[in-house]
Amino acid sequence: MNEISGFNLSVVHRPALVAVAETVEDVVEAIRYAAARDLPVAVQATGHGAVQAADGAVLVLTSRLREISVDPATRTATIGAGVTWGEVVRATAPHGLAPLTGSASGVGAVGFTLGGGIGPLARTFGFAADHVRSLTVVTPDARVRFVDAGSEPDLFWALRGGKGGFGVVTSMTVDLFPLTSVHGGGYYFAASDAAAVLRAYREWAPGLPESVTTSVALLRLPPLPQLPPPLRGQFVAHLRVASAEPLGSVLDPMLAVASPVLGGVGPLPYTHLDTIHNDPTDPMPVTERSTLLHDLTADGVEALLAAAGPQIELPVPVVEVRHLGGALGREPKEPNAVGGRDGAYSLLVIGLPGSAPEAVVGALAPWSTGGALINFQGSDLAPEALGRAWPEATRLRLGELRERFDPRDLFRIGHVAPRL
Repeated sequence: MNEISGFNLSVVHRPALVAVAETVEDVVEAIRYAAARDLPVAVQATGHGAVQAADGAVLVLTSRLREISVDPATRTATIGAGVTWGEVVRATAPHGLAPLTGSASGVGAVGFTLGGGIGPLARTFGFAADHVRSLTVVTPDARVRFVDAGSEPDLFWALRGGKGGFGVVTSMTVDLFPLTSVHGGGYYFAASDAAAVLRAYREWAPGLPESVTTSVALLRLPPLPQLPPPLRGQFVAHLRVASAEPLGSVLDPMLAVASPVLGGVGPLPYTHLDTIHNDPTDPMPVTERSTLLHDLTADGVEALLAAAGPQIELPVPVVEVRHLGGALGREPKEPNAVGGRDGAYSLLVIGLPGSAPEAVVGALAPWSTGGALINFQGSDLAPEALGRAWPEATRLRLGELRERFDPRDLFRIGHVAPRL
């Protein structure tokens, strides 16, 4: 994979210039170059967040900003923009500490966090953006700014959850937690049991304590030799669970519904957290759509099964329902721009090129809040679609701040808040 290729192979960049940043000053010079020529600026680290081709733009690659600095005394880590969550976990584990990572360790820590960031322990600890102490950002005027609650408070609010459009974040400092292991894993159920599992899940999940974060995914797995035989080329329902505390008998109601074909739950080193979801690690072409649900009713489950159950032939490898609430529904001590706190569940649909994941999302429209998580927004970049990621007051404030910090709209590619 060349350096400008992202994880989503459907997004192919044809930039006017590629600026490979090895220092913050390199980012400054790239923005100055773009501004002098009135070229848009796009930013990419690992490429997991690439949703729009940076055609004709100055593409700033931050993948070589590799700083990781751990301070055990303050329980913080300072992370460069090119660092992945897996690298942060490995750097913090010897200190008995851990960050709030996503479900996949290969994702860039900074990009994930700017969009809010939901991980396997999200109901317990909240969004990753809720635990950012400070950021260093090069704004569209080519100024290097240190941003925290006491310095540049508007920008500090916007960057944590506003995703893009405010400059190039070159590093961030985040809270760490005294975690060395979790209790978690997953169970795969056969296609014939998928309906029963989903029906049971909608009754079981609302009663879970905040210490337990779960999701269930309907997976259409390819016939790859590296997959275990019970999963190879199969439709399965994958129940995922994670907790910082022992689970005890929490899973008994789900295991009483059907016998899994594969899987297990137990103590896991935090360094193995991404084995819970087992997200793909190889780049592939995909298209995503999502929505937030205010509830998962019996009728909603039947609508989802009718649209994406095992009886339907769909080029859609993943349909995930993720239980939200808990700490995700509360504002942090330092309020931020994260949207979606009113959602009870997230529905994420990942399709192959030429598929229509929006049809599955549309089937759940009667139960949608009308919102979406910006990290799950996919390539639907119409202003009205992007605006769904934030409550109206948040969206309006983000729009005002975008016009203040980027009056020329240089940072208009990708997931950015609509301007006023």
